[in-house]
Amino acid sequence: MKKGIVALALGTFGLGMTEYVMMSILPDLSHDFNVSIAEAGHLISAYAIGVCIGAPLVAVFLRNWRLKHILMLLMVFYVIGNLLFASGSTFMTGIVGRFISGLPHGAFFGAGSIVASRLMPDKQTTAVALMTLGMTIANLVGIPIGSYVANTFNWRWIFYFDAVWGVVTFCSIWWLIKDMGALPKTTIKGEFKFLKRMAPWLLILATVLCQGGAFAMYSYVSPIMSEAGLAMKYMPVMMIIVGAGMCLGNYYSGVVSDRISPEKTTLIVAIVMTAALIITSVDTFSIWTAGTTVVVAATMLFALSSPMQLMLIEYSPGGELMGGAMVQVAFNLGNALGAYFGGLPISAGFRPEASSVVGAVMTAMSIIVILYFIHRYPAKSTDNNRINPK
Repeated sequence: MKKGIVALALGTFGLGMTEYVMMSILPDLSHDFNVSIAEAGHLISAYAIGVCIGAPLVAVFLRNWRLKHILMLLMVFYVIGNLLFASGSTFMTGIVGRFISGLPHGAFFGAGSIVASRLMPDKQTTAVALMTLGMTIANLVGIPIGSYVANTFNWRWIFYFDAVWGVVTFCSIWWLIKDMGALPKTTIKGEFKFLKRMAPWLLILATVLCQGGAFAMYSYVSPIMSEAGLAMKYMPVMMIIVGAGMCLGNYYSGVVSDRISPEKTTLIVAIVMTAALIITSVDTFSIWTAGTTVVVAATMLFALSSPMQLMLIEYSPGGELMGGAMVQVAFNLGNALGAYFGGLPISAGFRPEASSVVGAVMTAMSIIVILYFIHRYPAKSTDNNRINPK
């Protein structure tokens, strides 16, 4: 593995820690900022808004910068945001800190994916998967570490650690990634021109539906497993297994994608995820059945990442920065929609596994979108080098 990939993975690990650790410390944040749990949840929303806004801002203002310098500047914002959040004494300061922390997220994945594909031109999807591996590992360790630090010391130390990690990543990018220059110069209009085509919108829609379908179930995994008979004291073990599945799904989808094609890989991911969600919705009376299908669905959750990342860059000529970042925007939108729609049947009085029905409908719709995409835009080549490395 190229050393530069390690630097990129350090960045995605930090971003993942900052994003995912919030799930385990909301009660602590609620207490310290003197707000309700629901209001504390706005800190998660502030980060997601930063993700969605940061990507187009980078495309507009940094589009002609050298890729290496873009990544380094994004880490500066990451450090500032985490320091502000860790040291803030008011809830509004926390909101602003979280927003700034989210700004680099999507743009880092966009620029990082281009850099990764150039570092490993013959295994481009694998390269993107290795970069994204940092985030999946953060998902695996972020929640348990966050809970331990918050309970043993103080939640603020987590974000001081993230800030230090950002400095380490900044230095790693400086030392380990060679200067690749900038992308071909383009105007602001040219950076967004690719959005006039149908192809990127189909990929974005498929990502939102597939990600949203998985999150419709994953958002309510605790009550689903409780209904299946799993004692809550074993839930952390379950989440560790889920996190390990996400790591494996992310990496091996990249490997498979380089062998057969990103299009076929995303189709397989959507089909497997739909099957797992259907089984979860009809058979949660067995811990083993429910546990297996939940792990499979969660594994597919990150298996979608690298092939979609690569395809969106490929179908974003002239706007690769924005195209690569759009995957993360689509993921965040899918997370929000999945959690919302998955909760509707539960609010209506149905059992928790009903959220999987909603999820299965969404992922089934993504299959239709992916099939239409494959029909309309057949792979241009069997060459693994999907993105021009020059």
